Amino acid sequence: MKRYKRLYILLGVLCVICLVTFAVSRHEEYKEQIAASDEIILEIPTDSVQSLSWEYDDQSLSFHRDESWLYDEDEAFPVDEEKMTELLDLFSSFGVSFIIEDAENLGQYGLDDPACTIRIDTEEESYTITLGDFSTMDSQRYVSIGDGNVYLVSNDPMDAFSVELKDMIDNDEVPAMDAVTEIQFTGSADYTVTYEEDSNATYREADVYFTRSGGEDVPLDTGRVEDYLDAIQSLDLTNYVTYNATEEELSACGLDNPELTVEIDYTAEDEEGNETSGTFLLSVSRDPEELAAQAEAAETETETSEESEEEEITAYVRVGDSPILYQITGEEYEALMAASYDDLRHTEVLPADFADISQLDITIDGEDYTITAQGDREERTYTYQEEEVDLGEVQSAIDALQADSFTDETPTGQEELSLTVHLELEGSPTVHIQLYRYDGTHCVAVVDGEAVSLVPRSAVVDLQEAINAIVLN
Repeated sequence: MKRYKRLYILLGVLCVICLVTFAVSRHEEYKEQIAASDEIILEIPTDSVQSLSWEYDDQSLSFHRDESWLYDEDEAFPVDEEKMTELLDLFSSFGVSFIIEDAENLGQYGLDDPACTIRIDTEEESYTITLGDFSTMDSQRYVSIGDGNVYLVSNDPMDAFSVELKDMIDNDEVPAMDAVTEIQFTGSADYTVTYEEDSNATYREADVYFTRSGGEDVPLDTGRVEDYLDAIQSLDLTNYVTYNATEEELSACGLDNPELTVEIDYTAEDEEGNETSGTFLLSVSRDPEELAAQAEAAETETETSEESEEEEITAYVRVGDSPILYQITGEEYEALMAASYDDLRHTEVLPADFADISQLDITIDGEDYTITAQGDREERTYTYQEEEVDLGEVQSAIDALQADSFTDETPTGQEELSLTVHLELEGSPTVHIQLYRYDGTHCVAVVDGEAVSLVPRSAVVDLQEAINAIVLN
């Protein structure tokens, strides 16, 4: 009996070995059907496609072509034509790297439950492309087009089709503005900025942006204006709230009566090198409820500066009369709202370049001192009482006289020092600067008889010490 049992066991083992050998031989035979290939498996002319749809990550998107591309679920949706062309161009000449002929088990390639299914229809034919697993070994995607074969492709369609509806919208764009000729602010800021080179309204060559104040042209800080324009140029117009704004939606976003509108006239160069001109209009608003709460808090003075810094901001923008409304970040909102004259004007007390100074008349504690300059602009030397002196520390101290805030308040405190600055410019203009004590931390800067700003008293003390180091030796 034991002998028969051993025979049965040996027979069973032999059967298992035979089955394994057969499976291995079949597997080797199957492996031999995999071959490298540079075959083009699809050539679908982009302009011949009438509809495109795909299913990916539990979502389904479908589009059809009329005169332009339309979203099947809502034809009011502004479809990005370039994005559609980009998707379809993948299949205008769709090549592969490897071919697995007559694949028997689609499951091992992830094609029994595809990660993405793409359908393309032309007038003559329909195509279904399924995307399976990503082969990490080959860094390629398994693809089927329904012909019985499985392909490996290096140009992975999933990179383009793993998108949401918001990725298919034709978002508004901020145009390239090579040169800005005028900026019109309306709303929380209400004034016009013009561009003018070689203006007589400034002592600085770098000043090219001006506005009207007190009935005359005054310069703005070129760097601050350009930083503001950069904030507009770098806006992220992708987070849309609605793509077909109604009056109710405009009101809900505060864009029926914007806090601020910015209208920019500009010139740019087209692809053929021709200069073109245009106007860009941007409307900005904070959420009306947040804005009302902020105003109430300001009136009751319950909001601390620390709370204001940590406050969350919900804000929106609209380009021209576009039906698309976008939500922007709190940082973007604050940058756009920093558009007042004080936000863009010069902070320096001296309204000129130090290199253009030909003489400094200084009064400290009732004593008068004069420092003169010799030589051209690039190689100035300075003399006090016929001795050459180094004005490096004085220049640094004058440059540090920067506004902490602006004011037109008439000073009542003691005068700390005064400077009469003679400029080696056409007409030999002079600038008279007086610095008055305001409180323990600030002085009032008065330029040509008008109060301009509050500057740190420490900067005034530094200037006094730098001057005393020269005149008192």
